[in-house]
Amino acid sequence: QMQLVESGGGLVQAGGSLRLSCAASGRTFSSYAMGWFRQAPGKEREFLTAINWSGGSTYYVDSVKGRFTISRDNAKNTVYLQMNSLKPEDTAVYYCAASPIGGVHTTGRNFKTWGQGTQVTVSS
Repeated sequence: QMQLVESGGGLVQAGGSLRLSCAASGRTFSSYAMGWFRQAPGKEREFLTAINWSGGSTYYVDSVKGRFTISRDNAKNTVYLQMNSLKPEDTAVYYCAASPIGGVHTTGRNFKTWGQGTQVTVSS
């Protein structure tokens, strides 16, 4: 079964950048769609972005479009989230997730495997 491990979180000032990584175990990574989510204190988990199995198609919710970029390297079994122009409201625990449905996702449904999360804190 696939396991996901996020890294790259930390403390950054508003306007700064961070790159999150999510390393996957297992040989089926390249057939899975991948997504990034976040959960701020007292809020529900929020779907942010997804990428299809090949990396050729991506989707972003409006709140991160133009600031965040999802990418993947199937040779390294890793998906990335480049976050630029960070805002204090981006503060949350960020999770990567995998879906066996390999096409691009426009919602957070059908993601079955989750990482443990990495904290991102943006100071004003």
